[in-house]
Amino acid sequence: MKMLASTALLALALAAAPAIAASVKVGDLTIKDAWARATPKGAPVGAGYLTIENGGATADRLTGIAVDFANVQVHEMSMNNGVMKMREVAGGVEIPAHKTVTLAPSGYHLMFMQLKHPMVKGQPFKATLTFQHAGQATVEFPVMPVGSPGPDMKGMKM
Repeated sequence: MKMLASTALLALALAAAPAIAASVKVGDLTIKDAWARATPKGAPVGAGYLTIENGGATADRLTGIAVDFANVQVHEMSMNNGVMKMREVAGGVEIPAHKTVTLAPSGYHLMFMQLKHPMVKGQPFKATLTFQHAGQATVEFPVMPVGSPGPDMKGMKM
């Protein structure tokens, strides 16, 4: 009986877990751990996050992001004398050779602006990322709950 209950709880937990976004490779870059936060109805902006690994000997640069439901910019959040500042990163984000750049809450992130519709928990979307050297890659973003700190996969790598 305990085994059946444990199995049922595990199945329920896995069914409720968000889909894990697949890694995408383009040129020397690997894009992984993409996710976004759901937005409340009527919100004009949303945020997305991901990790980019550059396995090559040459730096690259994320120069553009496109989705069909918003305008997208790369933003940076920083604290200065206790005041949070957010600004667009002009020219995109450099991905140094043999380095990893993570776009995450409280740092670099994708800002989805002028949303045509809310970003809804459990409804993933695709974005096209453009890199200076590697070209374009289409990445799927699972959508987590409003205010989520990110996918919590209990130590599992995404």
